[in-house]
Amino acid sequence: MTVSTVSTTACILGEGAFWHPDRGSFLWFDILGRRLYEAAPDGERHWSFDRCVSAAGRIDRDRLLIATATDLVQFDLETGAQDRLVALEADNPATRSNDGRADPQGGFWIGTMGMRLEPGLGAIYRYYKGELRRLYDRISIPNAQCFSPDGGHAFFTDTPDRIIRRVALDRDGWPKAEPEPWIDLRDEALNPDGAVIDAEGNLWNAQWGAGRVACHGPDGAFRHAVDLPASQITCPAFGGADLSTLYVTSAAEGLTDEPQAGRTFAIQTEAKGQEEHRVIL
Repeated sequence: MTVSTVSTTACILGEGAFWHPDRGSFLWFDILGRRLYEAAPDGERHWSFDRCVSAAGRIDRDRLLIATATDLVQFDLETGAQDRLVALEADNPATRSNDGRADPQGGFWIGTMGMRLEPGLGAIYRYYKGELRRLYDRISIPNAQCFSPDGGHAFFTDTPDRIIRRVALDRDGWPKAEPEPWIDLRDEALNPDGAVIDAEGNLWNAQWGAGRVACHGPDGAFRHAVDLPASQITCPAFGGADLSTLYVTSAAEGLTDEPQAGRTFAIQTEAKGQEEHRVIL
């Protein structure tokens, strides 16, 4: 597979890869750089924030739900206006948001973690129709929130555990059972970061430090991997007109000898992704 560069901007910590079908554009974040980027047919632009920003879900063409270090906000891409929807650990200056994604039922899953990677300081939440509910606590680095095409299961990981877990969901998208181990990467010493599931149920997982995105089948079995020219790969998302382009973010944090670290990449695949779901406020 041929890897192309979407943006030469070197993100300190690229995350939140997100294709916006209504705009025909790709969006992503630099969490530590406190910026949201958009690559559109007419060029690249960015928005700066006064706090860390990490993930988004689409509300409509011009409005996003954005997760920040202290809250979930409604953000207008045309005016730059921000309206707080709900506080997110605003009383805890030691944490920030990390990986997140909208689910098929219209909810938005978001994880928090320690600013200094403190073990067990974070949690995973779900926002749905105005309610923010904590689902799991004592999380160190929440990642890989993604959803089966039928909306029946959610997936997530606590990166240091090296296990991607699966949990059954009810018809409103809330967990209805205990999470179960689904993909165990401990024997290979691989670090699962962000993930996305395609239309056939394959899970594509960015693996921090390994310079690749691994594809696992609907049964959890490893199928193949896509190698990338940066080691700290963070988050994948399917996009493009036919949803067959795999976009991937990366991080330059702590690296001085990788010229492409922090860049954002694109790979044309034979897979087809799911369209990013809308968030119901």
